[in-house]
Amino acid sequence: MEALLPLIILSPFIGAAIIGIWGLLSPAFRHQEKLIGTIGTLAVFLPFLLVLNTFLNYQHGQPVTFELFSWMATKNFSVDFSYVLDEASLLMGLIVTGIGTMIHVYSIGYMHHDKGFYRYFLYLNLFIFSMNNLILGDNLLVLFLGWEGVGACSYFLIGYWFEDMAKAMAAQKAFVANRIGDFALLVAMFIIFNATGSLKFADISLSGDVAFWVALLVFIAATGKSAQIPLYVWLPDAMAGPTPVSALIHAATMVTSGIYLIARMSEVFLQVPGVMVLIAVIGGLTAILAALIAIAQNDIKKVLAYSTVSQLGFMFMALGAGAFSTAIFHVMTHAFFKACLFLGSGSVIHAMAHMHIVNDPQDIRTMGKLGKYMPSTSKTFWISTLAIAGIFPLSGFFSKDEILGKLFFAGHEHTMYYAVWAVGMITALLTAFYMTRVTYLTFNGKKRFPEEGHPHESSPLMTIPLWILAGLAVVGGFLGLPAVVGHGHYNWIAGHWLSIEGAPVIIDRILHAPIETEWILIIVSFLLAIAGVAFAFSFYKKYDLQGDLKVKSFFGSMYRLMENKFFIDEFYNWAIIRPFVWLGNFAVMSFDKNIIDGIVNGAGYATTATAGIFRQLQSGLVQKYAMLMFLAIVVLLGYVMLG
Repeated sequence: MEALLPLIILSPFIGAAIIGIWGLLSPAFRHQEKLIGTIGTLAVFLPFLLVLNTFLNYQHGQPVTFELFSWMATKNFSVDFSYVLDEASLLMGLIVTGIGTMIHVYSIGYMHHDKGFYRYFLYLNLFIFSMNNLILGDNLLVLFLGWEGVGACSYFLIGYWFEDMAKAMAAQKAFVANRIGDFALLVAMFIIFNATGSLKFADISLSGDVAFWVALLVFIAATGKSAQIPLYVWLPDAMAGPTPVSALIHAATMVTSGIYLIARMSEVFLQVPGVMVLIAVIGGLTAILAALIAIAQNDIKKVLAYSTVSQLGFMFMALGAGAFSTAIFHVMTHAFFKACLFLGSGSVIHAMAHMHIVNDPQDIRTMGKLGKYMPSTSKTFWISTLAIAGIFPLSGFFSKDEILGKLFFAGHEHTMYYAVWAVGMITALLTAFYMTRVTYLTFNGKKRFPEEGHPHESSPLMTIPLWILAGLAVVGGFLGLPAVVGHGHYNWIAGHWLSIEGAPVIIDRILHAPIETEWILIIVSFLLAIAGVAFAFSFYKKYDLQGDLKVKSFFGSMYRLMENKFFIDEFYNWAIIRPFVWLGNFAVMSFDKNIIDGIVNGAGYATTATAGIFRQLQSGLVQKYAMLMFLAIVVLLGYVMLG
């Protein structure tokens, strides 16, 4: 079986090549949706089976490695396309290929009759290929190629409907924002190589100032890919792409890249507690900022997008507390319920758009009572909403409670963690409220679309993945039972699979947790989630859409800021984009026109003038040529005689 492991990397690439080349050469192939969808899905399902088989037969603490080929080798530097299947990469591989497979299946139904169907699946396969390189590469250079690959593929997928200028601009915004973080990662790689002479994860051992700068730069890179302050602004606009793309990018793959990278370099980050505190603070600020914005949004995908930003903030809070494996645990649970929510929103949008009676099929104000017409979508959406809200015994309860507990206990080492914990508790309450709001106003309450509208449930190709993901959202949390439930032992994710003894690729900070205190934190967290869901449900059941007016009144002038995303995009436009545009239009263009063009044109003018002088010697008159020859002879004779 090990001989087949390279197919984990190569299979999605081969699928993309077949779809792309065949589609380019044969226009008839582009309309064979079942064939294209089958090829694209199998190209991702095969790696899932291979990763699953390796996972089931894995000997703890004994990584499985394989190599495709040697990329480059010099006297002091060599890089191979080599990969490692260990505790961290296996878990991430199962998430990426498993959920990637379901999104491919869902897409066959969602993208039905789209004129770029083959191009869409080409991009999806390339995305999975890049993501597999990112998570399985055993060195930073292979990871970086995957890192850049998912950035490029996200550009293609977000701007998939590029004829719409707004969608094309959203893709451009995502691409540029990510390049800022990518540059920081590139600089960190230079520093690491200069310090260690290697880019392999196994060889990265840093301390002192080198560890500080590497940790800071890697964190900056992560704020780009994983959408944290100040580089989070690209992710909500990425909703411009097809909804399955949103599920793929925002649930389990690209946006978790930064969390995965920091966790994999946990040994370096533990050397710099100052950077750890910064990560926790940025995560907390991002989480509550995004949650406040989500409360005031009416686009179902925008609410989910800001929810993703907020949940990524929770993961960064865990990273900052040194609970790296807990962050990965939340990556897993979040992948289940958020993929289900995004695909569920796609099912809703699909139904609303096909009625052709509403202007904006994504506006929850035009929905209501859809649960009557779409029972599978409604039930799975509600399950995932309760999971993200942190309702026991669903998966979000376990991972979110674990994060908040780790933050509280980290407060014994630095008081700032107590503040971040408080922010996390408030954000958890807000999450329960705004997610219940969007779900209730979509599937319950009053019907707000015209009576002639008859939305229908999506096809099994779309609903079966919803049920699978909802099921995982129900049971996934039991892989991470709290220590008090496990009679003092850590949960399976943090204490066995990603344990310090068995998986040194991820090393957690040791945090002492009194059992009594942990029980209190669990109960408080549970009650907050229940209170948020119960209040929002009863509130919107009583007031329906009018409840938003009361929420607006409660927040006062702050609501306008929330509704307009705190004008952060406008600030960036004023403070950064416009000055750069001015610099390009005036300073750079002026330099190009007057200096660069002046040098080039000046050379041309000088050549023309010189040619004009010498052209006078070529008059075509024989008498003139004879006179010049006579004068030349006289000059030469004079020189010889006088010399």
